[in-house]
Amino acid sequence: MDFDLKEEAEVKDFLEKLGIEYRFGCYNEGKPEVCHLLGDYLESVKKDYEKAAKVYKANCEEQKHAKSCYKFGTYTFLGKGNVKEDQLKAFDYFAKGCEYGNSDACLKAGLMCVTNSTKNKKEKDIKQGLKLLEQSCKGRNAFACFYVSGMYLSGVQGSSNAEELPKDMKMAHYYAEEACKLGSPHACANVSQMYRKGDGVPKDEMKADQFKKIALEMQEEVLKARQLNFQEGIPSVESPKN
Repeated sequence: MDFDLKEEAEVKDFLEKLGIEYRFGCYNEGKPEVCHLLGDYLESVKKDYEKAAKVYKANCEEQKHAKSCYKFGTYTFLGKGNVKEDQLKAFDYFAKGCEYGNSDACLKAGLMCVTNSTKNKKEKDIKQGLKLLEQSCKGRNAFACFYVSGMYLSGVQGSSNAEELPKDMKMAHYYAEEACKLGSPHACANVSQMYRKGDGVPKDEMKADQFKKIALEMQEEVLKARQLNFQEGIPSVESPKN
């Protein structure tokens, strides 16, 4: 593959200037959103995960930037960027990110409360987890809405340290429809079945067909996007026109 050396040099120069701009905006002007961009720059462009982690951490703790709390929570959960792996500490940062308004942080914190895994050290707490996941759903996170729907659909068996969540088909339908509105084809398919069977809602064949059609259309769009990306491959660099 041919490369335009001049263009490569220009890109490199642009990225260096971008780094300078982000550092100025963060350290001199104290802009939280720019500090987060600096963290992303250090992570994605410079591949300096240790410095990125420090920026995310400071921006979360000092500026209360929701997305930076989420990012540092992820670093802490994975032990990335020379940060000590600590799932309980990661949960605290996800919870902060959720409190400050990041739906992804609410999702991660919520999932840590309701799931069992060898990596997850958080004590199971269905009530807290449900609250966090519902908050994520309110923040327009489709997966969170779908997950909450699933919890109500089957109910959640409690343990000695967690409250049992009873099966509730009306709530399952509500959250499935919310997830469908946000683009989840699986949720739309579930809504279709609920109308077909009369689970949580009155039977309605017309609405069942309507949501089935929406689910199939969404699924088709996903497949088309995947095929398009596969066929495009790596785009070629056009020669500059005179």
